[in-house]
Amino acid sequence: MSNKRIASMLSGALMAASLSIGPLQAMQDSTAKPPDNTRMNKRDKSQSERTADQAKNNPSDRQIMARIRRDVTKDKTLSTYAHNVKIIAEHGKVTLKGPVRSDDEKRTIEEYARKYAGDGNVTNELDIKAENK
Repeated sequence: MSNKRIASMLSGALMAASLSIGPLQAMQDSTAKPPDNTRMNKRDKSQSERTADQAKNNPSDRQIMARIRRDVTKDKTLSTYAHNVKIIAEHGKVTLKGPVRSDDEKRTIEEYARKYAGDGNVTNELDIKAENK
């Protein structure tokens, strides 16, 4: 057999193998349970609960929220849940809501909020959601 023929056969085998991995990976991904915040979102529909759309649109509150969000998203040690917490600022007071994976994440996000809002101006309503195994 010629070298060209062997190279062609190997190339074909590699391509077939790579094509079969794609559907297998997609099948594995589809069996994983996606994050679900339905319960949290239902809770936040209550008129008494603060939500991000109720945050004031003044420059200082927007700046506080943006700075906290920047620090949270830059912190690659935090989970996806933690990166997506709700940060609500109103008249310099910050409320944190949503699920996180651990007490450490809860404390870390609260520290970021206190850094910009100050002590006594942060209400931490983050919930710890254990990872499903």
